Amino acid sequence: MAQRPAGYRGQGFSLRGEKDRFVLPPLFRKVFAELGDEGVLCVAKHHKFPCLTAFGPSRTDTFEDILDKEEENAVRRNIEFDRDLRSTQMWTFTEVPFDKSGRFILPARFCKVGGIGENICFLGGGQFLTMWDIDRLGQMGGGWQDQYELCLAEAEDARAKAEAKGKGK
Repeated sequence: MAQRPAGYRGQGFSLRGEKDRFVLPPLFRKVFAELGDEGVLCVAKHHKFPCLTAFGPSRTDTFEDILDKEEENAVRRNIEFDRDLRSTQMWTFTEVPFDKSGRFILPARFCKVGGIGENICFLGGGQFLTMWDIDRLGQMGGGWQDQYELCLAEAEDARAKAEAKGKGK
């Protein structure tokens, strides 16, 4: 039986912590490890949604195949496809290091373009994950409502833990 490829699945949440760091949830760190991408988060502005996208460096090996498929789909549907623009969108990312605990500092320019404030809601998307500010995700409505509700529950848990930790000092 062929082994199923690793994919980013599920959801997670992180509050901005001390030293301005966020934490990549363990579920996603596991996928990075499975793909051999431990310690490096490639972050870019999502090309359609008001959020960020992230993936491991190994995904770049598939970029040309993705471009070919997108171009074939555009031709089949008789719609315009700008391969140069799409390629630039895919390759405009920054490698952000994260430690074994998943802690990373998101560059300010990505917080700005991705609308990230004091939290990140992580959503698995198969070959990538998306990173949302929970309020921005809540504004999406429609098909995003279930993901928003799941992230709200994660956010409540994270805030309760942070509050309990603060009282324990």
